Amino acid sequence: MDIDDILAEVSGDGLPSETRDLQELTRAWVTERSAPELLPWPSSLMERVLGRIHRQIEVVEEQVGNVDPKTNFRLIIIQTELERFKFLVRSFVRTRIAKINKHALYMLSNPTQTARLSPSEIQYANSHQTLLEAHYRSSFLSQFPSSLQRLDDTAGGISMIEQPDVDTAVFVRVLRDVEEPIIVEGTDIDFEMRRGDVYVVRWSAVREHVLSGDAELI
Repeated sequence: MDIDDILAEVSGDGLPSETRDLQELTRAWVTERSAPELLPWPSSLMERVLGRIHRQIEVVEEQVGNVDPKTNFRLIIIQTELERFKFLVRSFVRTRIAKINKHALYMLSNPTQTARLSPSEIQYANSHQTLLEAHYRSSFLSQFPSSLQRLDDTAGGISMIEQPDVDTAVFVRVLRDVEEPIIVEGTDIDFEMRRGDVYVVRWSAVREHVLSGDAELI
């Protein structure tokens, strides 16, 4: 079996919806953990996954205490699948929260970044930033002149807002041929992306192709 066969297998064609969602969730989890910046919240996927988790929990609760061996075996399978989904969701959300904690002010001050957050994440980011600013002011900022108390100061052309390093190197696998050559900004490097190829390259050079589904992080 070559790489084309493997990629065809994970394309999702002809697979049950649950299996497709699991593959999509796993891919989103890996990509989120590998990307240096927060990626768009997959609202449709998470609605389906969270709905499935809720339904499976209801099934387990209804069947608890049933002495039928066949039912017990079915519950074991359901619970195993349930734990797998719950692990991926928890890890996915924790990864996103870690990025929000690190770059909350940047995300809230940049409309493009704010649009990538779910409603709950926006609420969390606002609360986190409010508490952080209150802590800084009570600890030391109140002792500074008012002109030096801003956390989003850009005086002198230097921004105090910490941003993700989009030039971080990532491992990327190509899922679909890309017609245009990839140019790594600031270098004389350019290359073509063909299905099955694997590269180590700056995130900024392949970000749009990962977000469009032409490639995935590994």
